[in-house]
Amino acid sequence: MVIKRVGIVANVAKAKSPEYTVALREWMLKRGLEVYLEEGIAAKIGSLPGVEKGKLWTLVDLIVVFGGDGTILRTARLVRDRDVPIVGINLGGFGYLTEVNLGEMFAALELILAGNFQIEKRMMLDVEIQGGEEPFREGTVLNDVVINRGNLSRIVELETTVDGCYMTTFKADGLIIATPTGSTAYSLAAGGPIIFPELNSILINPICPHTLTNRPVILPENAVIRVALCTPEQGATVTLDGQVSFTVKYGDSVTVRKSRYITTLVSSPHRGYLEILRTKLGWGGSPTGAAREDKDARGAEHP
Repeated sequence: MVIKRVGIVANVAKAKSPEYTVALREWMLKRGLEVYLEEGIAAKIGSLPGVEKGKLWTLVDLIVVFGGDGTILRTARLVRDRDVPIVGINLGGFGYLTEVNLGEMFAALELILAGNFQIEKRMMLDVEIQGGEEPFREGTVLNDVVINRGNLSRIVELETTVDGCYMTTFKADGLIIATPTGSTAYSLAAGGPIIFPELNSILINPICPHTLTNRPVILPENAVIRVALCTPEQGATVTLDGQVSFTVKYGDSVTVRKSRYITTLVSSPHRGYLEILRTKLGWGGSPTGAAREDKDARGAEHP
């Protein structure tokens, strides 16, 4: 893949995002690349032209995102119609998707622009909300769909079917339906398992279930999940990727299935998924013996 045109997206709430954006833009221009800035960060800088979000993705071969996982999630939903690779530069403190740290940004991008990189195709989920005042509301997520009780103190009852077959009625604070990417997000905090991104599957994880035998369940990628709110006189909130919310009421339902869209992420040239997990989760220990030799060999490939 030849990269000639690069788009830059940044979380404008981060204090130094304009500074890093300008520095990266100048670095890329010196290498003969065309660089386009998303309109939000361009406006924050004030002296450079920007491109509106709906058009940026059609102009570039690669998107560089400054921020945390939230910025990646927003970008993934916007770019879903066009398979453009995304590389995340971590400006946050705890990001699984922003794999490249600031200190290695230029070294990593040198390798990426030279074609020395791998990409990961991450599955997404389509969501359809049926009922209420706005029927057939739809969305696509990279991480998860969360149905919860909102600000109410009572549990909600969520009748759940898989491929048209009744599964159970969860009595819980809520329910998380996640992709493997989302398994390290809210679901992990709710006691769910970590699923490697390559294992396309759908995770159902109840939040604080009333019945302790209700446990997380991993379903095949082609499963179609329908969740109906069965709590009378009580609403609930449906949240997509933790960023877009809808209110549902008694009798409304949420249908979730694998999307035809995917998100293409550029893997860090300097570390693999296990190292990212170990670092982000604070797993202790250091490699010894054969493990150290393997790590040294990988380091030799990417000095």
